[in-house]
Amino acid sequence: MLDLGYIVATVLFVFGLKDLSRVRTARRGNQLAALGMLVAVVVALAGAEKVSWTLLGAGLVLGAAVGAWLARRVEMTAMPEMVALFNGLGGFASLFVVLAQFWNDYLLSAVEVQGEAATQPVTLAENPNFFPVGAVTVFLTVLVGAVTFTGSLVAVGKLSGRIPGKPILLPVRHLLNAALGVAVLLLGWLLAFETSGWLTATLLIFVALLSAALGILLVIPIGGADMPVVISLLNSYSGIAASMAGFVLGQQLLIVCGALVGASGLILTRLMCKAMNRSLANVLIGGFGDTGGGGDQSEYENVRSASAEEAAMILESAGSVIIVPGYGMAVAQAQHVVKELADLLERHGAQVRFAIHPVAGRMPGHMNVLLAEADVDYDKLWELERINNDFASTDVALVIGANDVVNPAAIEDPESPIAGMPILNVHEAGTVLVVKRSLSPGYAGIKNPLFERDNCLMGFGDGKQFLTEVVNELKEAG
Repeated sequence: MLDLGYIVATVLFVFGLKDLSRVRTARRGNQLAALGMLVAVVVALAGAEKVSWTLLGAGLVLGAAVGAWLARRVEMTAMPEMVALFNGLGGFASLFVVLAQFWNDYLLSAVEVQGEAATQPVTLAENPNFFPVGAVTVFLTVLVGAVTFTGSLVAVGKLSGRIPGKPILLPVRHLLNAALGVAVLLLGWLLAFETSGWLTATLLIFVALLSAALGILLVIPIGGADMPVVISLLNSYSGIAASMAGFVLGQQLLIVCGALVGASGLILTRLMCKAMNRSLANVLIGGFGDTGGGGDQSEYENVRSASAEEAAMILESAGSVIIVPGYGMAVAQAQHVVKELADLLERHGAQVRFAIHPVAGRMPGHMNVLLAEADVDYDKLWELERINNDFASTDVALVIGANDVVNPAAIEDPESPIAGMPILNVHEAGTVLVVKRSLSPGYAGIKNPLFERDNCLMGFGDGKQFLTEVVNELKEAG
């Protein structure tokens, strides 16, 4: 019956993940996965030999309280940091579960096995109370879990502004990373053959500390513009750590769940890399997002601005409008007024669609989440590949807080740091309206020549306030 319960949970996870791959079925997928987790927890508790219900209840109450508090307190703009923190806590949990299992199944049992009557000490891999591949899996879980935790904390710091968003490049970072990696592998090799329980524990602590340092050094060279890739990669790491923990615990369902998260995270990372015109090797090696000082660094000239009234007049006469949301929309919390504007334009007879770049915002799917919160119809959300050819026949492209993902330098300037990156071709539209606080660069830190184009008008100011004025002007015009 326990095995059957695990199979049911696994099936629910698989179908939940399948539904999460489409916006229209994502909510159902989330519910299926949550149900699968409930089944998994119930089955795990039913099969446990000994459960501390007091400790379990305290954990449930405390976790639920913290979760509810965060859910109400954290704004949508801080959701990328929240996701990054969840990834880190996933790795942290796997790390400590394995350390606890190591303590119970090796250190304590080693004292019993290697008592005064013991004639020959045993290694971690030979300990009869430990899982057969325990030496390898303990090492891998500690390594990946620690890297995930500290790397995620750095990502949270960069996303929240507590750590500079630009790449922090140490002079010998690659050599330092390589040295740490070799040291960790050497300690892991020694871990399997050490016969002293306490010395084994000391080696494991050093593995955790060096891995934690490696996680920091791998993420600090990455620029803020590339955080969507980092978040998806760290998500994959958290799944791998969980899967390794499943081997240590001898828990098949945890192995499957971790493998699903790890594999889906790697697939998403590949998609993000493709959207940023990067390779996965760039992410793994580090230094990812280093602009190298390339691109046009000159000052802006001939930038034309438009008032809310002028923007309303342009939109009122448009037969087709494509709205491009960006991180500025999230900061201004303008998604609801954007939805109101889209409804008004449709009532005036315009065709309105939303163009979603894969890395718009600070996490995968950031814009989709914001627009879904505002009840924008899923059918109006168009991916880059589907809508890019339509800009040339579009009357108005309305860009709200996006910068790097609409920068034509990516396809026109081979020296640009973002050269080759797929962008939304808004510059091909009849008129481009860019709503932005200022001419400050995006996270790539480079100039956007779109702002100087003859067909581009800038609407300076807070996105929500500016668009509210545009909506009011349209309402007054009838």
